[in-house]
Amino acid sequence: MTSMTVTQLPDGVWAGRFEAMASPCELLVDGGDAAGAERLLGLAQHEVQRIERKYSRYRADSELSRWVAHAGKGVKVDDESAGLLDLAALCHKLSGGLFDISSGVLRAVWRFDGSDQVPDAEAVARVVARVGWQHVRWERPLLTLPAGMELDFGGLGKEYAADRVLGLLREHTTLPLLVNLGGDLVVSGPRASGEAWYVGVERPASEASSALSTAGLIALRGGALATSGDARRYLLKDGVRYSHILDPRSGWPVQGAPRSVTVAAPTCTEAGLMSTLAMLQGAGAEALLAAQGLPHWVQR
Repeated sequence: MTSMTVTQLPDGVWAGRFEAMASPCELLVDGGDAAGAERLLGLAQHEVQRIERKYSRYRADSELSRWVAHAGKGVKVDDESAGLLDLAALCHKLSGGLFDISSGVLRAVWRFDGSDQVPDAEAVARVVARVGWQHVRWERPLLTLPAGMELDFGGLGKEYAADRVLGLLREHTTLPLLVNLGGDLVVSGPRASGEAWYVGVERPASEASSALSTAGLIALRGGALATSGDARRYLLKDGVRYSHILDPRSGWPVQGAPRSVTVAAPTCTEAGLMSTLAMLQGAGAEALLAAQGLPHWVQR
């Protein structure tokens, strides 16, 4: 395990922090003592790192690597993985192919590091030929990947982990909780006083300044928030900003995408999916969110 710390905030809330999924992770516990907060933080960290190990695209012993190793042959997956694959298949269908967990291979040519290194069209075309959920054979519990294809739960992983952590911790305490994994968060309900949790929404940096600031505060009494955006992952060339939100059908950044989309929903998984789908809609982000009837905040 990586190191974790627990401190008490001025309002009496215990705050525990650790690093996982390439993100700062935080657990807030409203009440109790330091020992109890540390125990809950340990449970949270263990669960997040379990999910990270299981579905990491960088580990040779992960489920994703096992599926790639069996490309061309059916491989049986467990119930947890099957649930995620079912969700990915549904999102691919409902989004008209815009949400595609096979698009992670595009990272081979796109490096969103703030530089001006935009790949050439031929390089993108070679990689996008390996993308397309429609080419995957998924007949629960058997998954068959075509040779050369990979899957990536990056668009689901943190949000799913946040929901899992909250569910796990609620088996161990009745204290109010907030789970925050890299800005995707879920709460167990209002604080012990009955007040809401207040969550800051980040204002994306401008080209003139890399400084990040808070655009506003959201009062959250239940459910979850998730944000998708290009505050930290983008390319900038000849005055054109290239967002890391890629259209899996073309392999190029979505045109007209907002700078960020924040969605409130009953679960973090739902909030994350809707914020990502809105970004993928580009200029149609607001219309999609309005049709869903979920509270949302779009920054352009």
